[in-house]
Amino acid sequence: MSYERWQSLPEMFFEQAERHAGRGFLRWKADGAWQSLGYREAANEVRALARGLLGLGLKPGDRVVILSESRAEWPIADLAIMATGGVTVPAYTTNTTADHQHVLTHSGAMAAIVSGKALAKRFLPAAIEAPELRFIVAIEDLELAQRPGKAVHGWAEVKAEGARTPEGLLEERIAALKRKDRACFIYTSGTGGTPKGVMLGHGAILHNCRGAHDVIRQLGLDEEVFLSFLPLSHAYEHTVGQFLPMTIGAEIWYAESAEKLMDNIAEARPTIMTAVPRLYEVIHQRILRGLAKAKPAQRRWFERALTLGKQRYEKPGSLSLWQRLQDLAAELLVRRKIRKRFGGRLKALVSGGAALNYDIGLFFTALGVRILQGYGQTEAAPVISVNLPYKSKLHTVGPPMTGVELKIAEDGEILVRGEMVMLGYWRDADATAKAVVDGWLHTGDIGEIDADGYLAITDRKKDIIVLSSGDNTSPARIEGFLVLQPEIAQAMVHGDRRPHLVALLVPDADFVADWSRKNRREKDADLANDPEFLKAMAAVLDRVNQRLQPFERIRRFMVTLEPFTIENAMLTPSLKIRRHKIRERYGDALAALYDR
Repeated sequence: MSYERWQSLPEMFFEQAERHAGRGFLRWKADGAWQSLGYREAANEVRALARGLLGLGLKPGDRVVILSESRAEWPIADLAIMATGGVTVPAYTTNTTADHQHVLTHSGAMAAIVSGKALAKRFLPAAIEAPELRFIVAIEDLELAQRPGKAVHGWAEVKAEGARTPEGLLEERIAALKRKDRACFIYTSGTGGTPKGVMLGHGAILHNCRGAHDVIRQLGLDEEVFLSFLPLSHAYEHTVGQFLPMTIGAEIWYAESAEKLMDNIAEARPTIMTAVPRLYEVIHQRILRGLAKAKPAQRRWFERALTLGKQRYEKPGSLSLWQRLQDLAAELLVRRKIRKRFGGRLKALVSGGAALNYDIGLFFTALGVRILQGYGQTEAAPVISVNLPYKSKLHTVGPPMTGVELKIAEDGEILVRGEMVMLGYWRDADATAKAVVDGWLHTGDIGEIDADGYLAITDRKKDIIVLSSGDNTSPARIEGFLVLQPEIAQAMVHGDRRPHLVALLVPDADFVADWSRKNRREKDADLANDPEFLKAMAAVLDRVNQRLQPFERIRRFMVTLEPFTIENAMLTPSLKIRRHKIRERYGDALAALYDR
């Protein structure tokens, strides 16, 4: 591979497109059928769009917003912008008009590429007010009732414009790109406040891809297939779900939705899949719900496969001869069927973006599905470390990737250095100076390194709850135990500077439906205040509390039947809870729990 020789992401892509010219590249669902685009055809599309953007006056360093669902046009637009020397500014499809206004104004974007009328509804009011925005490229007809005061060009129109661009201009722009040049601004998802624009260079993302490649090649690289599920506007998917597959000539399939994910997995039959822990928690719950409907013999074998698999992982070499024979039978009767549900050729699930609960990781491992937990931040392009395929430690996030220097500061904070570190926060020198000191990125996470060089994340500096007793605890750890329970879908723990912890619980929808049916409650019953339902939830909480230290235990709780979602702003687009938003909504009610 030529990771060190490549100077930019477009240079990498065009070289790989030539090398894999006859291979499929992108697949997406349209009108109920999978559509495809090969590497050669995609390269032609990128060139045409890039030349069109040059014809519209895009200059090196100009920022261009991309607002689109995951689809073939997304990477084509991304690469075309970068090929001109421009800077891509991905925008979340879930952004409000105010969010778009912040991104457009703060980035100083001079152009935007928007996929269709549904997204344009919230985007155009912000575009009208954006002082530096000159034109919009519409992937599909935006069906404008009135012009937004900016030039609007169709996707096909811009590509046609490219035919009039002077020969060689695009090639000159690509040749001029260097690894330290800005490739994109990734706006942080705002778990704690106003999103900041993280400036990532071409070299940072290439460096990240090199490290990831060194890990996955241990699985044996062939004709790899990635199933892309996370939004491409997230740094994790942007690097690992988009650019990494390009560097190894892989094919990318775009999942339709969370609801159709398992169907898409069966259709795409991916070899590698990257996602956040929340997705694996949902799959875990679905498997358990399916098991509840299985025949008694099937349930017994499933439990046996799980028990033996856990023992094999946690106590290597401890299985007796009889247990080994049972484990072989479990492989045929259970694990092989589970792997078939994941398409039958999956080499690894990769988990990142948030902490993976140990028991969730152990569940998949015991059932014969390899899951590799990694760690990173947008400011590191984003992956810093990841577990190795044949030496995975589920309680850790693995060793640092190739070319990543990592050390633990005196206060326990994880510091990292390397080419993957951001160029800084756009238009925020003060925040940059605090985050990167002498080349070392201060992650804000607390961790420790074991004898094998594996990193374990123990706390988050900003998320640590300090009780009035002086005891420190990590809310994410306790929330992980809570959502492991089949009755609980989501949770947030609260209690900073308080005498004890309380929790906000979102019960699992299927559990709510089953409980209501058995207890003859009407569909619209106020279960959040129903004494019998709260008693059932308290019993679940008691199970969790038995696993916790006394100061970590949840003393009181409240229930909401409204899930945390991206739409109500209580989840980030990468499915992490937005604590400050949840506290805005439920803070008074949580505080009132202390008065009971």
